[in-house]
Amino acid sequence: MSSVVFLCFGILGCFDPPQLAEIAAALEKSGHRFLWSLWRQPPKGGLAMPTDCGGDHEGLLPEGFLKQTENRGMVCGWAPQTAVLGHAAVGGFVSHCGWNSILESLWFGVLIVTWPIYAEQQKNAFEMVVDLDLAVELRLDCRDECGGGSYGCGGADVVAAEEIQRAMRGVMDGGNLVRERVREMREEQRDFLWKVGLRVVR
Repeated sequence: MSSVVFLCFGILGCFDPPQLAEIAAALEKSGHRFLWSLWRQPPKGGLAMPTDCGGDHEGLLPEGFLKQTENRGMVCGWAPQTAVLGHAAVGGFVSHCGWNSILESLWFGVLIVTWPIYAEQQKNAFEMVVDLDLAVELRLDCRDECGGGSYGCGGADVVAAEEIQRAMRGVMDGGNLVRERVREMREEQRDFLWKVGLRVVR
């Protein structure tokens, strides 16, 4: 059963503490198993990159969150995204909608919750939700995307835990029509590559 939600926002994607608290609250209340790839926000006003927090979550997450979710969730730094999305346990992907992330999720048939942070990601999110009906909307646009000058670290527009929970339910609950479309797309991609591969071999 695909029962795990994977949250990953790319190597430039990070959030302010108030937003991290809302994500944590959504995960705690949802009851879903999860894997959360978390990056530490750089100092405000500079051009430093976010950093991989590894196992050091000091000051990032609400007190008690890790204890409350220790039997069903894991928070890490960098994660091997392709390997994670390819695992049968993963059923949903809360993503910044970078192009590679979209291609990988479609290849493995994992339904995306859209949360674009910067650059072309809002266009990708719009196309996935509105044009193609292949994702579940949380956000379609980037709001306050540069949070004081640092890469991809949103500040002012805090997405509430209830909204995040609703979107996660949208990808994890059974009988989802969008999920069926994603599965169909997965099969179409594989069939196409199989046929092209046969032509190349011949």
